[in-house]
Amino acid sequence: MAVRDALLALLTAGPAYGFQLHGGLASRTGGRRTINVGQTYATLERLTRQRLVEPAGTTDDGLPLHRLTTAGATAATAWLEGADAAGADPWDETVDRVLIARSLPDCDADAVVSAERRRWTQRRREASAATGTTLEPDPVDRAGAEPTDEERAESALVRLAASADLSRADAALAWLDAVAAEPRTAYAPRADRPRRGRRPGGVATGAQRAGAQAAGAQAAGAQPSGAQPADA
Repeated sequence: MAVRDALLALLTAGPAYGFQLHGGLASRTGGRRTINVGQTYATLERLTRQRLVEPAGTTDDGLPLHRLTTAGATAATAWLEGADAAGADPWDETVDRVLIARSLPDCDADAVVSAERRRWTQRRREASAATGTTLEPDPVDRAGAEPTDEERAESALVRLAASADLSRADAALAWLDAVAAEPRTAYAPRADRPRRGRRPGGVATGAQRAGAQAAGAQAAGAQPSGAQPADA
């Protein structure tokens, strides 16, 4: 699961601040996805540049809120409907998608589970067919000849790999059955607040970060980096 997709999915529940999204990612995936809080802020900054997320005012105590743009809502829906992140493991995508969907109050989690079941049923079908695969001798150089030891070994490896895929598909389908039998686990976003450090949730610009660094240096009695003496 890409952090990008997860944050977009969490924002389908409404505007949220960065620290709230950071905590939601961990809690709504059953603790599977605990990332550095800095990665949450960096991802929000990137999503804002990509115009998938935009500012949505602040909380009563000044925490900057973020919300989905139309493009962001489309991307979130696509992921929840089964568009796996590039290079992502299908099993990881399934587990994270189902857990997040079941935790969101307004998400049709049953539809998400049903779609995942269809995909894993198809994967199981393909894996089952591949378990009987036998590599044939080269049709040009060795037509009609018996397979070599190397070809037999390669065929065996292909079948074993397919058998592993078949076992994983069976396990995925069994897990989805268990999910369907569980009571719904949706809950509203939690109003977690930062305990210390800078106030999270906002996407600081380069100028803001530089200004904060300069102010900190001056407060400590140090000369800000790159500044000229007053009498220069």
